[in-house]
Amino acid sequence: MDIGGYSLDHTDSLGEPTLYILRLATRGRRRRKGCKACGATLGFIGMLLLLASPAAAQIEPQREAAQSSVLRLPDGPQASAPTGNNQEAPVTLTFQDALERARKYNPQFQAAASVSKLAHEDRLQARAAMLPSANYTMQYLGTQGNGLLPSGRYVTNDGVHVYRAWGVFRQTLSADNLTLAGYRRMEAAEALARAQEDIAQRGLAVTVTQAYYGLVVAERKYATAQQSRDQAQRSLQISQEMEQAGQVAHSDVITFQIQANQAGQAFAEAKLAMDNARLNLAVLLFPNFNQNFNVVDDLDATQPLPALGEVQKMAAENNPQIRAAAAALREARSDLTSARTAFLPSLSFDVDYGIEANSFALRSRTSASPEAGRLPNLGYFATVSLNLPVWDWGILRSKLRQAEYRKRQADTDLTFAQRQLLSNLFAYYNEARTSRSEVSTLRDSADLAAESLRLNTLRYKAGQATVLDVLNAQNTLTQARDAYADGLARSRMAMANLQTLTGSF
Repeated sequence: MDIGGYSLDHTDSLGEPTLYILRLATRGRRRRKGCKACGATLGFIGMLLLLASPAAAQIEPQREAAQSSVLRLPDGPQASAPTGNNQEAPVTLTFQDALERARKYNPQFQAAASVSKLAHEDRLQARAAMLPSANYTMQYLGTQGNGLLPSGRYVTNDGVHVYRAWGVFRQTLSADNLTLAGYRRMEAAEALARAQEDIAQRGLAVTVTQAYYGLVVAERKYATAQQSRDQAQRSLQISQEMEQAGQVAHSDVITFQIQANQAGQAFAEAKLAMDNARLNLAVLLFPNFNQNFNVVDDLDATQPLPALGEVQKMAAENNPQIRAAAAALREARSDLTSARTAFLPSLSFDVDYGIEANSFALRSRTSASPEAGRLPNLGYFATVSLNLPVWDWGILRSKLRQAEYRKRQADTDLTFAQRQLLSNLFAYYNEARTSRSEVSTLRDSADLAAESLRLNTLRYKAGQATVLDVLNAQNTLTQARDAYADGLARSRMAMANLQTLTGSF
């Protein structure tokens, strides 16, 4: 096809002659300045081909897809995992892996850790504030002259040009520095922040324990519900076969059908509970809400429970609540000391070493006495200040009373924390001991319930048991297995709560 003497057989990388026609239109307009109609014709044809090309047809769908992808949410539990042959394998997490991930992504724990780091820097700053400081300052003072005197119009300067280059050394001596009250307050504040970080860490461990083993229990209940559904289907099939043989009435088939329907509904509810438990754990462990993970079922691995005397010793030595209350009391005592020393005088020293001369040099002539010749400029001068509080309208006394109130409240908080520790220690220890003793009983009950279902099913086939005996055995087995899983999770939670008081053991 030829238009205006140019061939349109050439195509661009998209297989369309659109861009080539546009280039031809531009080139034709430059070469044939007198033929404006040819250039307009080529441009018009190029626009038509551009609108009719497949690439143009894909512009709007691609734009809509790009806009919709911004607000698109995951469609299902595994929406975060790639699909097809490139699907990633799920991450397998142990309980320790879950704890490490939760510490990394939990905002409350990270906030407590940041407060602890800030308190550490405050302590370093308080220690440095008690030491002498050194600074360097450099100035130029330009003064307008008056035409008569060499000092200019400002009497504070001895010349029109004044240069200052000083090294300044400063030290303040006060009763607060001598008693180290400010520094000790920062030490107590750092200890308090670290204790609160430990409290947040142990509280996070309880949260992760509840979410992690909540998912494990939900998976176990899901498996139990699936087995119950399959058992109900088998019982229904057995009753139908026995009805055809004339051994049981049709009412048995109806009863087993109702049981099968209820088992299917319970299975759907168990799946929903498992999905919700997975969502709760995914929020704690992943920054991008990934649900493509598995957890290790270690509920049957029991933890040793120390003796009560050993637990009491661990709680007395490693309890973060007591450490936090004690640190708050030390902080209040330091504030009280600072409030008392504020009534005493303070002494400050400033030593400046350098030059202050009319020329930026080690030796020069002074403008006030040029006849004295070149004099040395390098030297020092010292300033000693004594500050004594005389009258402040009761501000210092008000601060002293505030410090006394805070110390009194800190004493009350410490004694209450000690009483609360003893109460929680006995409660958590009794809970852990009781839950551990019940685990073996629940395990035996689950085994007996499974054996009871097997025997009742055989008796029903032999015509020695009723349909109610089989249904009761099935329900008992489901309840026993679920109770066993709940008992194991309860034991884990009791141990986690006890370790918030004693630390890991």
